[in-house]
Amino acid sequence: MERFFRLSENGTTMRREMAAGATTFLTMAYVLVVNPQIMAAAGIDPGAAFVATCLAAAIGSALMGMLANFPIALAPGMGLNAYFAFVVVGTLGIPWQAALGAVFISGLLFFAVSVLRIREWLIGGIPLSMKLGIAAGIGLFLGLIGMKNLGLVVAHPATLVSMGDLASTPVALGCAGFVLMAALSARGVPGAVIIGILATAAAGIPFGLTTIQGVFDLPPSLAPTFLQLDIAGALSLGILGVVFTFFLVDLLDNTGTLIGTTQRAGLMRPDGSVPRLGRALMADSGGAMMGAVLGTSTTVSYIESAAGIQQGGRTGLTAVTVAALFLIALFVAPLAASVPAFATAPALIFVACLMAQALKGLNWQDETEYLPAVLTMLAMPFTFSIATGIGLGFLAYAGIKTLAGRAREVHGAVWLLAGLCAIKFAVI
Repeated sequence: MERFFRLSENGTTMRREMAAGATTFLTMAYVLVVNPQIMAAAGIDPGAAFVATCLAAAIGSALMGMLANFPIALAPGMGLNAYFAFVVVGTLGIPWQAALGAVFISGLLFFAVSVLRIREWLIGGIPLSMKLGIAAGIGLFLGLIGMKNLGLVVAHPATLVSMGDLASTPVALGCAGFVLMAALSARGVPGAVIIGILATAAAGIPFGLTTIQGVFDLPPSLAPTFLQLDIAGALSLGILGVVFTFFLVDLLDNTGTLIGTTQRAGLMRPDGSVPRLGRALMADSGGAMMGAVLGTSTTVSYIESAAGIQQGGRTGLTAVTVAALFLIALFVAPLAASVPAFATAPALIFVACLMAQALKGLNWQDETEYLPAVLTMLAMPFTFSIATGIGLGFLAYAGIKTLAGRAREVHGAVWLLAGLCAIKFAVI
C-alpha cells in the first residue's frame, strides 16, 4: 500500500485514506437509490440497474485509484442518467438497449481522444464561463425532474407548468426531506443526502406510502442488462446527436470535477496543469464503457469526492476504499428497492442546488462571457434537452464574440464544437 499509493510522499496514512473513502462513499451513496429509479423510467429492470450501479461505481473508482492514484470516486452521473431516461428513451423513443450502445460509443470516443491528447486540447479551449453554464444548466434540468417526480410541479395547458398539491402527504414529506438534507449538509454531517432519503422514506411508513421489502439479501440478477447494449442499433438509428451529447457532457463534467478536486487536494501544479491527467482521463472513459456493458448510463467522476479530500484523502487508496464499499452495498438491494420516489426526488433537487453554485464563478462584468453561459443554463430545462442547451450556448458564444469584434478570443475548439452543434440542429 505504501509503495503503490506513495502514502508518505503525499503526506497521508492508510487509516486517513480509508476514512476519507468512507466519507466520500456516504456523500454519494444516494446514487444507489436514485439511479436505479431513473433507469427504471427508461424501462430497465430496477434490480439489475442497482447491481449495474454498484459495479460501475466500484470498477470506475478502482480504475481511478489504481491508474491515476487520485482520491476521486466514479459512479453513474446525475444529469446524464436523466438525459438517458427522460430524453433519449422517453422523448426520442430510442430503445434503452440502443441508448446503452450510444453510451458505449461515446465512452470509446472519449477513450480515443484521451489517448490521442485531443481531449486535453478541447479542455483547454472551452472557456470557463461555458463550463460553468453547462454545470448549472444540468443542475436546473435535474431540479425540474426532481420537482416533477415529487409532484411539486405539474403540467398546465396555459402556463406549461404549475404548482402541484402541496397539501398531499408525499409532497409534504418530500419537502421536509429536502429541508433535512440541507440542514444536515449545513452542519457538515457526512452522508446528509442518504440520511435525508432514508428518513423521508421512513416517515412514509405510518401513511402506508413506504413498504419495507427487507435490508440485506443476495444481489439481484444482472442478466436483464448485462451485455444488452445494442451498438449496431445505435449506429443504424443515426443517433449521432445523442452520442455527441453523451460525449460532450461527459467531457465537460469530468473536466470540471478533475480540476476542482485535484486543486482542493493540492495535486495541481503551480501552472494549473494536473499530473497524471492522461491516466485519469483513461480511467473515467474506461468506466463509462464498462457502465454501458453492465447496463447503466455514463459513469463520471463525482464532485462529492471533495468530501473525502476534505477529510484528508490524497491518494488512490481513497478511491479504492470507495470501490470496496460499493461492492459491499450490493447486498442491500432490498432496502434500496423499498425507497419510494417521493423520498429520492428531494435528493435530485438538492443536487441541483449544489450544481447551481457554478454560477458564482461567472464574470458578470463581461456580457460576451456570461450571456452565452446563462442562455445555456436556461435552455436545458426549458427545452428539456441538455444537448440543445449546449448547442445553443456554443453557437451564441461564437456569434456574440464575433459580432462584438472579439472573434480572436474564440478558441479553435469552440469553433469546432459550435460547427458540430450547427450541423446537429440542421440535420437532426
